[in-house]
Amino acid sequence: MCLILFSYHHQPGYRLIVAANRDEFYRRPTAPVSFWEDHPDILAGRDLEQKGTWMGMTRTGRFAALTNYRDPRLIRQNVESRGNLVSGFLIGQQRPETYLQQVKAKRHLYNGFNLLVGDPDNLYYYAWYSDRIEELKPGIHGISNAELNTPWPKVTRGKAKLEQCLAQPDWSVECLFDLLQDRQRAKDEDLPDTGVGLQKERMLSPIFITSSDYGTRSSTVLTIDEQNRVTMMERTYLPEKDDWRESSYVFHIQ
Repeated sequence: MCLILFSYHHQPGYRLIVAANRDEFYRRPTAPVSFWEDHPDILAGRDLEQKGTWMGMTRTGRFAALTNYRDPRLIRQNVESRGNLVSGFLIGQQRPETYLQQVKAKRHLYNGFNLLVGDPDNLYYYAWYSDRIEELKPGIHGISNAELNTPWPKVTRGKAKLEQCLAQPDWSVECLFDLLQDRQRAKDEDLPDTGVGLQKERMLSPIFITSSDYGTRSSTVLTIDEQNRVTMMERTYLPEKDDWRESSYVFHIQ
């Protein structure tokens, strides 16, 4: 996952609203969102290479999501898969802060990441780069490939568009999916310098990324209302057709 925009205890009638894009190489094998056969309580997409996930929800209300931290100088080979940090929380029973303390203790095993874990009423964030755990406050938040609410153009633009969507009295998930398909590139003077070079910074700057071999693979909208009704919709991008495949699930937290 490379962009997570979310409203946490901010929108009347909803505990959590998430709009997120997963960016990855097109060739990496991936399964669309579904309930997992080996863990039937988990609803998530799945990386078929390492068997982890980038975002998921359980029938009991556990939620987790992850983005990578972008700095090529810090990348190491032969490290653990970061997607297992998400599935590890979803499979387990630990309290969010306890789980993140365990993650913090083994951060050296992973390349950089940002991790959200919790439930609709207790959401926590771990920043690998600054090695800190934070209990999130209500509001509109955004994470890309730097730390929480770092004002990269896509984060600033995405948070503003999310707020605009939710300000509409008859807002719908279609507004959130439109947000996630925004392909506008940032101006050069607004780009971050993460060490990948100007051309790549430009390519990675939109909310929705496209290139010859890498881009936004899926867009997901998750809502949890005050009656504990969960709706998760995923649209998987098919670059060879410039088309979408949609999956949708609705359930109540047990």
